[in-house]
Amino acid sequence: MIELALAVSLACSPPAGFGEIIRRPERVIVIGELHGTEQAPAALAEMACALAEVGPLTIGVELADTMKTALAAFLNAPDDQTALQALEGTHFLDPRWNDGRSSQAMLQAMNRIRALKAAGRDIEFHPFQPSSPRPSGMTQAWSELNMAREISRGVWERPQARMLILTGNIHARKTGQPRWPEVGLPATGHLPAADTLSLRIAQQGGSAWNCSGDDCGVDRSIVQDDPDLRGVILVSTDDGAHDGLLALGPSTASFPIRQGAD
Repeated sequence: MIELALAVSLACSPPAGFGEIIRRPERVIVIGELHGTEQAPAALAEMACALAEVGPLTIGVELADTMKTALAAFLNAPDDQTALQALEGTHFLDPRWNDGRSSQAMLQAMNRIRALKAAGRDIEFHPFQPSSPRPSGMTQAWSELNMAREISRGVWERPQARMLILTGNIHARKTGQPRWPEVGLPATGHLPAADTLSLRIAQQGGSAWNCSGDDCGVDRSIVQDDPDLRGVILVSTDDGAHDGLLALGPSTASFPIRQGAD
């Protein structure tokens, strides 16, 4: 009975069409999200499940690079409580850093991935958000280059593995955006083009928990894409920013793990 329950829990449910991504040659798969939804982390966990069935996998997360040791301890923890304790003292559990990346949905996804690791999958986390502050007078473009360097470090450390990345939709672009000149070339654009595939999560309405300036909370999401689309659609955008779309339907806001200043 226990063995049956474990088998069911390890069954993968990636988005429709993701099998084509698994068969593609690119080493790095970047998923551009709007922070603070239930759907993006859940999809990440199921895509990780499917990829880890066929080979080693590194999961890139937009968390401080100083969290590498804590994430390794989390991933190897024997239970949920011990796993959460491994993250104490990090930005992930600090309410002052609640911008949608440390959501309840993200913790749930990380625990799902931890179960895959416990079952024998070759999976590691790689945090790639540079923790050092940007020097005065330097634009966001330098931060994007620094982030790309941190992503590359994860590939370099485990060359036998593919890398699946969840990051903000700006960082996931392969080309710049004229309305954000200070961003320059986004992080993904600095990675080898032939070895990198970028999918933008469709904006199909709903809600998300994220921040605009100093104001954080639940915001309504715009309807930029057809709300009825579902799954992976591999069609390059006209500006070359993405290689396709990942349609998960209207989003639902996922609240931070901890709120308040205490």
